Amino acid sequence: MLVLAQIMSGAGLTAGITVGALLAEEMLGSTGLAGVPSALFTSGAALGALGIGRLCTRWGRRPGLALGYATGAFGSVGVVVAAATGSVALLLPALVVYGMGTATGLMARYAGADLASPARRGRAVSAVLFATTLGAVTGPVLVTPAGEVAHSWGVPRLAGPFLLAAAAFAATAVVIACLLRPDPLRLAQERAVRAAGAPDGGADTSTGKESDGGTSAPRAGTVPPAGRHDVAVGTTVMVLTQVVMIGIMTMTPVHMLAHGHTAQAAGLVISLHVGAMFLPSPLTGLLVDRIGGRRVAGASGPLLLAAGAVAALSPAGSAPALGAALVLLGLGWNFGLISGTAIVTGALPPDRRATTQGLVDVGLAAAGAAGSLASGLVVGLAGYPALALAGGLAALLTLPVAGRSPGRAPRTVGSTGPGG
Repeated sequence: MLVLAQIMSGAGLTAGITVGALLAEEMLGSTGLAGVPSALFTSGAALGALGIGRLCTRWGRRPGLALGYATGAFGSVGVVVAAATGSVALLLPALVVYGMGTATGLMARYAGADLASPARRGRAVSAVLFATTLGAVTGPVLVTPAGEVAHSWGVPRLAGPFLLAAAAFAATAVVIACLLRPDPLRLAQERAVRAAGAPDGGADTSTGKESDGGTSAPRAGTVPPAGRHDVAVGTTVMVLTQVVMIGIMTMTPVHMLAHGHTAQAAGLVISLHVGAMFLPSPLTGLLVDRIGGRRVAGASGPLLLAAGAVAALSPAGSAPALGAALVLLGLGWNFGLISGTAIVTGALPPDRRATTQGLVDVGLAAAGAAGSLASGLVVGLAGYPALALAGGLAALLTLPVAGRSPGRAPRTVGSTGPGG
């Protein structure tokens, strides 16, 4: 059911990505402010991640995710009303509320890992992200048809994708609320409680490792120093890849339209990008499980540098070249997100998992918001090529981060550490 829900929510996830900047440019009348919508809905994603994480801890994944999707649907309707009435005052808070739905779509990846063994954690995360592919890739392609539907209802064409988002998020909320049973986080917590009371030699699910039969393990609910270090590593990798991806992606449609491309061409490029964000997930998850999360995290930096270099050097009139750059951009983000998620999840016991994951995604969304807002300013001052190249160079910081080891971390017998 989680896979079905992610297929439906994917279309809603990409509405703001595809036309948010264009709608802002039209309503605010400034290219320099085109990054504002992405900053607003990523700020909403930060608020949503914090709230959803706490709700999931208290009530389970099912009510937390369902409420998050319902909130995103409400925000999508608000954006449509704001566009129809020309109200900037309504548009800005509506984009924040819409962002809560996008946060829910990403936080669902954690539910896929709740019941996974350490050896399959990367593939469990990737399965949920892969399910997002169909809706996420289809959504941008539907920009023009959705715009025509909106226009026939007397609503600006650029608001059309938000009509699609409202329907997708609402349907996903219903599916999650009715069909996600048993609740994966609740079940993982129950297993951890049973394992904590098991005799020596049982599974210690608080650390995701098998007990060594005699060596004492951290008690349930605590995070050892090595675990805290892994949370920091995984979070930093995800933040770096997110801010670079968001910054370049946000301004690509604006850059294309400014150089004579159609909205349909920009939508196609974004579709290719979103496909690269999610479609390689099974392979990425397999790599995480086989070679380790840290190695995959380190590989995300060079991929993002290649994306930035191709985008910076591409002729402005070449949609295929920009499409290739955004495919690399999506692939680098995919490597960073899946590896970082696996590293963080492997470091946390089930009863601390949802709250900490929510805080991690708050940082992720806040960094994305800053990158979105800065992207418009950088393009206004220095141009799109400068933005793309600077982002690619910044992404190389994932290499030292992923390779950094804890200074004084205790080792568990036979353990290689979460995330590889």
